[in-house]
Amino acid sequence: MAITAAMVKELREMTGAGMMDCKKALNEVDGDMDKAVEFLREKGLAAAAKKASRIAAEGIVATLVSDDKKSAAIVEVNAETDFVAKNEVFQSYVARVAAQVLASNNTTMEAFMAEPWIDDASFTVEQELSQMVAKIGEKLSIRRFEKVTNENGVIASYIHAGGKIGVLVNMDTTASAEAVEECGKNVCMQVAALKPQFTNRNEVSAEHIAHEKEILLAQIMNDPKESQKPAKVIDGIVTGRINKELKEICLLDQVYVKAEDGKQSVGKYVESVAKEVGAPIAVKSFVRFETGEGMEKREDDFAAEVAKQAGM
Repeated sequence: MAITAAMVKELREMTGAGMMDCKKALNEVDGDMDKAVEFLREKGLAAAAKKASRIAAEGIVATLVSDDKKSAAIVEVNAETDFVAKNEVFQSYVARVAAQVLASNNTTMEAFMAEPWIDDASFTVEQELSQMVAKIGEKLSIRRFEKVTNENGVIASYIHAGGKIGVLVNMDTTASAEAVEECGKNVCMQVAALKPQFTNRNEVSAEHIAHEKEILLAQIMNDPKESQKPAKVIDGIVTGRINKELKEICLLDQVYVKAEDGKQSVGKYVESVAKEVGAPIAVKSFVRFETGEGMEKREDDFAAEVAKQAGM
């Protein structure tokens, strides 16, 4: 019997098992859905079934940088509760997922999940995740990952608040990793604290600028006093506000948080370090993951949960 994508999807929804495991199960039992469920249960791969619909918005971000600082990985793995996020077993697992990302060349989640697990090639990444769900007792999810490489520089990393925020900063430089280590960490901390959207102004699209100008112009025209000003003055106001916004959203234009005078930009700070070490340093890009950002958070009704367990 031909196994269709719809059948795999249905079995996955029924059991919470991984996609490849569901496909294998259906092939083993010639497409019989009930037997496929039993097959997965017998293999211990349907342990996540009752947890599949739960919200996993807690968890941690982990980073891993290679010894030569030329490549690095960042990953977010989610759990249902902060309690599990602080569990050593969970944290150790997330560290191994980061190692998997660093060793991988895959860029899509589907391909990554189908890879042989780094510690046991008889399992895939997805199968190991199912095993961890069974072991920990909560829904877990590898939400996202990214690998950064740079043969012409170094990559710095920073983890904030035990994994709530993780940052990678990619720098082009001819200096040694040791010489720019502190600079890299400081820039990472800047990214963690002030959440820039772009590395520099060159990354900001003309469409984004035009859209922001439209919004600012509309605000001015809706203000009885501002709207009466000459067009040239209004244009100057819009330009000034755009420049102010760019200084807030572009990393290198932001005021460096550790600046003693409160005025030095991140770009100027990096330039000062480059002068100090006698080698060029250019911040090429950054990656910032914050645990659970943009996800729905679970709101527990404690009284209802107690009543449910008491059979009320």
